[in-house]
Amino acid sequence: MFDRRGFLLATGTFVSVTTLSSTRYAFAVDLAGDAERFVQGMADKAIIELTDPDIDRAERKVRMRSLMRDYFFVPGIAQWVLGRFWRKATEAEQEEFLQLFEDLLVETYVDRFATYSGETLLITKSDVRSGKDVIVSSSLDLPEATKKIKLDWRVRAQGDAYKIIDIMVEGVSMGQSQRAQFASAIKNNNNDMAKFLDELRSRVSIADSGT
Repeated sequence: MFDRRGFLLATGTFVSVTTLSSTRYAFAVDLAGDAERFVQGMADKAIIELTDPDIDRAERKVRMRSLMRDYFFVPGIAQWVLGRFWRKATEAEQEEFLQLFEDLLVETYVDRFATYSGETLLITKSDVRSGKDVIVSSSLDLPEATKKIKLDWRVRAQGDAYKIIDIMVEGVSMGQSQRAQFASAIKNNNNDMAKFLDELRSRVSIADSGT
């Protein structure tokens, strides 16, 4: 005997599951596409604003800081790379570290755009992770190089906004590398946060002076 009620229940379950799967797939596609456009937009803006030969270093630093704040989750990255020492720091030390960390990033990377020679970023694919993170894979084409550099951008969705939380260069996480460097520096300063901050100030000052 044909079980009409059972058939309808089974059909309804199948439709519900299929619809849910389709919705999740569409969401993942949208998230991946938005993350790719976000990274490409960042790269395009950096080329336009930071490679202008008519601006001086001071103006380039201002633009670099603005771009970082727009596209990178700098406070979150800073806390993560400091690791367990973040929780041990005083509120004043945390605030100073956040500022010094941002200053160090600006000083470290700003001059690289002053020597721009036609490098282009090509988005190759993206992979959604855990529903809110997207790994956007790309390659950096260097005019004089025979091999392209592989760059993976970890982009996190924060509501309708997106922020980069890590960069992997040839598979090596810049966040992980910075975390290890800071842990070593703090250890060399006998786990003294004040001395570590003194060292960071020195690094920023040296980078700013160009020596």
